[in-house]
Amino acid sequence: MNQSDVYYEDDGDSPYCEACYDKLDNQAIKPYDYKPEPIFYGSGDLFYGIELEIDRGGEIASNAEKLLEIANLNSEHLYCKHDGSIDDGFEMVSHPTSLYYHISGIDWLKIFNCAVAMGYRSHNTSTCGLHIHVSRSAFGATQEEQEIIIARIVHFVEKHWWEVVKFSRRTEQNLNHWAARYATISAEVQDTYKKAKSKGLGRYVAVNLENYNTIEFRLFRGTLKYKTFLATLQLVDMICRLAIMLDDNAFEKMSCSNFVLQIGSDKPELIDYLKSKRLYVNEIQSETEEI
Repeated sequence: MNQSDVYYEDDGDSPYCEACYDKLDNQAIKPYDYKPEPIFYGSGDLFYGIELEIDRGGEIASNAEKLLEIANLNSEHLYCKHDGSIDDGFEMVSHPTSLYYHISGIDWLKIFNCAVAMGYRSHNTSTCGLHIHVSRSAFGATQEEQEIIIARIVHFVEKHWWEVVKFSRRTEQNLNHWAARYATISAEVQDTYKKAKSKGLGRYVAVNLENYNTIEFRLFRGTLKYKTFLATLQLVDMICRLAIMLDDNAFEKMSCSNFVLQIGSDKPELIDYLKSKRLYVNEIQSETEEI
């Protein structure tokens, strides 16, 4: 094979011959290491890439095609990948997208309903997670600026760990395996962050810092319940926006109740979900079974 006949999906990936590369591009379920050039949808600075694992319905190309037909009706929003941690399913991955575009530009409700109709589950499994990547570029023009704000995000998750665990729907055992706590909380934001980075825990932590272009919230259990999905996205958006707007001192003093009081009426799903988990004021709503 000539060097000119070798193709790569991304820098550092395994090489493909031309025939295999063409075949890969047409597969409904891509290999685990598939990394297309990102397409950004929506406006603003904060973009969220979704990785949602679904199981129990089979790693079946025709099923993936049905979901992609809905998701990519007008634009290439999603692709599907093999994931070795899933018993009998696959992972749906979105291109980086603003919160508003996730709500208005991608028909997640129809995608979820289709997946459930084909027998897939996400919450009611022991294998599935909902991971949310956030573009580092939203946090500043330089790496130094980005690190200051990312430190606030890590500090928030560490400080409010048990509230976050309750929100996540994961068991403590499951979190320890896939999205562990750094367990480095300090009174000062930057000290918490410094200790967290020094632990060298890799990517299986609640806020994964290993990726060059994104940070990754790994702590949420998978779901095919639309309102839970939106609430999770809205929580991440709220944490990130406050980390950008406020300074270290404000984050060091912020209580969970103060955080909740800053949630606006534009995030009704988040408010309702916090109420259902008894994390919003004193109102209590009955919890419904996830799918």
